[in-house]
Amino acid sequence: MIQIRGLKFHYPKSRVVLNDISLDFSSGNIYGLFGENGEGKSTLIKLMAGLLFPKKGYCQMSNNDLSKRRIEDMREVFMVPEDFELPSLSIHKFEKINAPFYPKFSQDQFYDLIREFKLSPQENLSALSFGQKKKVLIAFGVSANTSLLLLDEPTNGLDIPSKSQFRKIMASAVDEGKCIVISTHQVRDLHSLINHVVILGQSKVVFDQPFSSISEKLWFGRAKQDRQDQIIYTEPSFGSRAVLERLDQEETEVDLELLFNAVVSNPERINNVVKGKMHGTVI
Repeated sequence: MIQIRGLKFHYPKSRVVLNDISLDFSSGNIYGLFGENGEGKSTLIKLMAGLLFPKKGYCQMSNNDLSKRRIEDMREVFMVPEDFELPSLSIHKFEKINAPFYPKFSQDQFYDLIREFKLSPQENLSALSFGQKKKVLIAFGVSANTSLLLLDEPTNGLDIPSKSQFRKIMASAVDEGKCIVISTHQVRDLHSLINHVVILGQSKVVFDQPFSSISEKLWFGRAKQDRQDQIIYTEPSFGSRAVLERLDQEETEVDLELLFNAVVSNPERINNVVKGKMHGTVI
């Protein structure tokens, strides 16, 4: 659905933020886009939304270049940005003004989500907290039912119950006709939600794997003495939990934060294990 090839981008008088990025995003999936601060997550999201323009390469949706910002394409893309300003309007008025831009927008779905977020259609956006405003945008984005839904740091400003609510809503929102990409540095917030991990580092894609491959090749937990030679990465601050080659062990739950730290520490080693290119190498 989304095809990115040879993408390069830098801001005026700045270093290259993204260099030779090639990725594929398919419908029916929720992608977690991770990376340390400044690694280009927000920039990539904006390029996919047609808000920035590549210096080289392209980003296409269904073979149409998103940088051309064709009306037909923009109707199929909705982005919830990290930072935003909303007008001094009621939630109801905001919906009335913006919904017509999205042909598949569901008014019933929107107001169901507004109620689920414990908000009232009559409330004025300017009187809401930042977290409440974000809930309105998330509800609108889900209800727009676009082919591509982009969310940049969506859990910033949400309290713990709201984060759980967010995960529940996003899990129910994805279907075979929708691709969801969530960019965040708060890796734990996407636990049990995403089914594909993309990690950026040093202006490149350093990891791009579905959960199925991660679960098949990696094991997460405390390594027993006889498994020390299978350790890929370990960290004392995680209670001596480690990432190991799974081999013939039972499948474990993927620890996203531990996986992220392992990739950042040594992307080549962990990629080789996931791709089945090595065995028994200790870090």
